[in-house]
Formats: sequence, C-alpha cells, structure tokens
Amino acid sequence: MKIIVQKFGGSSVKDAPSRAQALQHVQYAVQQNQKVVVVVSAIRQPGAPYSTDALLDLVDNTTTKLSKRELDMLVSVGEIISATVFAEAARKLGLTATALSGREAGILTNSDFQNAKVLKVDPTRILRALKEVDVVVVAGFQGADPTGEVTTLGRGGSDVSAAILAAALKVPVDIFSDVDGIMTADPQLVKQARCIKTIGYEELANLAHNGARVIHPRAVEVAKQANLTMRIRATYQQPNELGTLVCQSEATISHYRTVTGITDQENLTQFSVHTQNLSAGQIFQLLASKGLSVDFININGQQVIFNLPEKDLLLAKKNLTAAHADFSVLTNCAKVAIVGAGIAGTPGITARIVNTLAKQNIKILQSADSYTTIWVLIQQLDLRNALNALHDEFMRSHQFSVATQ
Repeated sequence: MKIIVQKFGGSSVKDAPSRAQALQHVQYAVQQNQKVVVVVSAIRQPGAPYSTDALLDLVDNTTTKLSKRELDMLVSVGEIISATVFAEAARKLGLTATALSGREAGILTNSDFQNAKVLKVDPTRILRALKEVDVVVVAGFQGADPTGEVTTLGRGGSDVSAAILAAALKVPVDIFSDVDGIMTADPQLVKQARCIKTIGYEELANLAHNGARVIHPRAVEVAKQANLTMRIRATYQQPNELGTLVCQSEATISHYRTVTGITDQENLTQFSVHTQNLSAGQIFQLLASKGLSVDFININGQQVIFNLPEKDLLLAKKNLTAAHADFSVLTNCAKVAIVGAGIAGTPGITARIVNTLAKQNIKILQSADSYTTIWVLIQQLDLRNALNALHDEFMRSHQFSVATQ
C-alpha cells in the first residue's frame, strides 16, 4: 500500500476551520489512493485550554513542584486531545480514521523526560490499522520509555515524530505550517523573502539550527539519515501546491547559488569574560555545571566571548560573580546566519557581508564561519535593517528552481 506521513502544527489544528483546511490535504491524498499517517501538535491558539503553554500554566510552569516525569504526563495530554479531535473531524468528512498516542504508535524513547531521544520505532500497530482505515492520526511530541512511562521530545517534537515515523515506514513526509515553505528569510521581517522550491538537507539543517522556525533541526537530521523525501508546505494552500522539496542537494538543485537563506536568532546576551582569574576551561565548566549551554564562542589569550539567551542572563551573572570572574555583558543582541552550500570555496562572501552592514552603519559585535554558514552578532535594534540589506545583496539575482512532484 502507498503511505504518506503528514504533520500539522498547532496553528493548523487550532480550530474547526483550520482543521478543515488540513483535512483537505488528507482527503486529497486518500483520493490519490494513499493511506495517510497524520501527526498533530497540540492546539495552539491564544486562550486555548489545551495548548502546551496553557497546560503548564495550570501548575505554575517554572515554579512547579512536579517532576519532569509528571510534567510529561501533563503536557502529553495536549497532543492526545488534538489527535482525537482531528480523527473525529476526519470521520465527519466520511474518511475512515483512528487515533493513537505516541506510545501506541510504537515510539520508544529513553527516559530523558521533557527532552527524550527516540531509541526505535515499531510501526506494526500503524500498519495493522491502515489495513482497516485510510487515516491514522498520531499524537506528536511524545512516546514512552522502556518502562512504559510517557515521555515528550522537547519543543517542536511533533516534527521529529513525523520524521521518525516516515523513516520507520520508509515513506515520504509532508510538514505543514502557516508559511509557504522554507523562505529565504523571515517574511515578517523581510518583505522580499520568497519560497525556496528546492533545498538540500544540510542547508535546511543549518537554517533550522540558526533560527528558522518552520521545522525542528532534529527532524531534518532524521530525514537526512533516512534519505526521506520531505516537503515543507502551507496548510492554507491547495493540495497541488507543493512548497519546498527537501532532499540531496546535488540531485535536486539544477543551478548554482551561493547563499540559500538568511535567518536570525533574537534576545541574546553577549558575555565577555577575562581569563586572569579563571581559565577558559574553568569558565565553561562553571556554566555547564549550572545547565547553561553557551553559543557563538570566541577565545583569545585574554578573554572568552560567548552568547546566552536572555532568559539565562541572571543565572549566568550570579554564578560568574560568585566565582570572582571579571566580565561584562551586552544585552539585546541578535545573531544573523548567512547559509548556503555555495559559500564554500567562494571568495569575497565575508567582504560583501561586512561592506553591506557597514553601509547601513551596523556594527558587527562578533563573527564566525563554517564552510556553509557565516554568522554575525549585531544589536537587536539593527536586525530588520541588517536582514533586508543582506537579503538584497545576496538574493537579488538568484533564481530558485521549481520543485516537481
């Protein structure tokens, strides 16, 4: 039997009209003689009582007395509700459907509650159900550990659920959201941003790791390892509009482009810590012992420079002060990543970035590069201007290939 996995995010299942749009894609696939495994997130809508945030608010979230295991019990309910409601809506359309939890769908994880890693997937029950129905709706974001305890996969984990189920079933996967596909930049900040019709796994992974919010980075890694055919699509589009095709870049991109996309991360704080009192190793060990994961690291003979999310600012300052570290902080920063497989071996890319930002009087606070990505840290108030200027510089002349079915 022909099977496809379709994942719908919280905004695609937030209310009856949104679910009706999502079901158009499910119904279209069934009409094409495909069986459909639907993975759903929790309902995401301001004030919705069953969203992940609303469920956490029931127990005071950051001040809760619940263990991580108990928190997983709580938040997993959101996807269970979403899956059963979606299955009911499918039946009302005349589709044959059933709903399964992550555990019932065969997703086995470790016991790292709140951020579990998938150990294996046994799709036996899904395949058995698809002999009886056309649509199996699976609660995303969750699984069970070897003792049967409910676990969750971390924020955005429904993308991971969809990818691992597609890998286990050896079938294509479509990730639906509220944007047309993978964009050349955030369309809310860059009006000229446009959809990338074809992209390689590595480029997409870099965009996702650096702030693109359309898909979870772990889902891309799963798709790459399993060589899945993946599409990033918009729920509101017609079923024959295919969004962005993701697969091996050398097999799908018929042209040469230097930069594929520009993405950003906001609300960062830059720390500069002198090393006369503490060595670089001691500084990083101290932060790691407090559960602080640093990013964008520069080390020289006299200081280390790194970034943390602003939510970690007070904890980092408290512990560095207690350790008698000599440090300074710069708040309200943003990181911009320029991503493209064509960056490797192409001279002049860094010069173009520096000159483009200089023309806008934007100061570069930090920089780093790899063979496919160049990062710069700037002040957040300059972010919109920087993104638009860099998009004009690198995307103006590019033509993006058209994906085919």
